[in-house]
Amino acid sequence: MGDVLNELLDILKLEKIEENFFRGKSQDIGFGNLYGGQVLGQALSAASYTVDDSRSAHSLHAYFIKPGDANLPIIYEVDPVRDGKSFTTRRVKAIQKGSAILTLEASFQLSEEGFDHQTEMPAVPGPDGIMSESERLESIKHLIPVNIREKLIRERPIEFRHVNPVNPFAPEKMEPLRYIWFKTIHKMPDDLSIHKYLLAYASDYGLVGTALYPHGHTFWEPELQVASLDHAMWFHRDFRMDDWLLYVMDSPSACSARGLNRGTIFSKGGTLVASTIQEGLIRYHKKNT
Repeated sequence: MGDVLNELLDILKLEKIEENFFRGKSQDIGFGNLYGGQVLGQALSAASYTVDDSRSAHSLHAYFIKPGDANLPIIYEVDPVRDGKSFTTRRVKAIQKGSAILTLEASFQLSEEGFDHQTEMPAVPGPDGIMSESERLESIKHLIPVNIREKLIRERPIEFRHVNPVNPFAPEKMEPLRYIWFKTIHKMPDDLSIHKYLLAYASDYGLVGTALYPHGHTFWEPELQVASLDHAMWFHRDFRMDDWLLYVMDSPSACSARGLNRGTIFSKGGTLVASTIQEGLIRYHKKNT
């Protein structure tokens, strides 16, 4: 695996400092505050450390309470709420400077057989031939603020390819529907739990911005205050992060300075592997002219 992927996997691997207490490293991906997906992935990792390997995460529900500091480590406190015959429940609090920055509840289940159906993957172009996000940013790097330029155009552990991209510096009004192919840039370990931590990490990417599509704005605008408020996720079927996945996002509503966004994640072969839903804060501080 490449250095940047190893670095990310190392961030998702926590240090146990006491029974049910873990410490995670932070990473600044370009915006000063912690990327919400990092805290999601680490919180799920912390919960998993306290669960028997025979049980796998099937859902998580989280609230982002306050921005995290990308220059400080995060402490994760795990509450072992319940160990049932089939399901295990854990509650996690992510802490910086003595205050919670995120709370998360996760549920784990023994493998079981049952009824099986799924929604169909939409017919969109495959990832081949689509420009990667890194290539798109490289083509407009002269427009990116100097203080974040190098972080945004550097090599990334996950490659994203937008099927219907928006120009962040000249957005047009579009239907609130977004398609993004993604996968890790190198092969991953075979441990499914690691793939789930990393999918939780990636699932926060781009989701809240879908609510801006109908309004012709992007979070790059200084007048906009955009932040994730909560995040829920369900893992349906096994998958690999080193194989192409399609993230289908839509936004059914925006009002009261909030936007609701939904996501379904498919394998390249059309298998539905996970679903997400997230509400984000969207405040437009229009300048007086």
